[in-house]
Amino acid sequence: MNIGDVATRAGLPPKTIRYYEDIGLVTPHRGANGYRAFTEQDVHKLAFLARARTLGFTIEDCRALLALYEDESRASAEVKHIAEDHLAQIDEKLAQLQQMRDTLAHLVHACHGDDRPDCPILSDLASEPCKAPSEP
Repeated sequence: MNIGDVATRAGLPPKTIRYYEDIGLVTPHRGANGYRAFTEQDVHKLAFLARARTLGFTIEDCRALLALYEDESRASAEVKHIAEDHLAQIDEKLAQLQQMRDTLAHLVHACHGDDRPDCPILSDLASEPCKAPSEP
């Protein structure tokens, strides 16, 4: 299979497949003409990577998950540990986004949105940033 066929089947752009090859996530065979010759196993790996990336795993997490997937003697605890770490990062981001949303909702509610020049949104954006206690 050529890269176009694999791209269609795996749901990835050819540029991404070339990148994954560059960083060693997939290693398609090369024909005598130098063209990549992908196998069904390569398609499966690329679909695996596409799914993992869709779930937000980093490239290094994908590398580890792919290695674990290919290791039939793996312990599922290792997979779970990677997934739990990623879930904790997602939860942290969600908390940050919720805090941002709450702040912005408060400012939007406080703004009259009329012809007056006073705008709590702009006032807040122009205010000094809060420093963390450990910052000088």
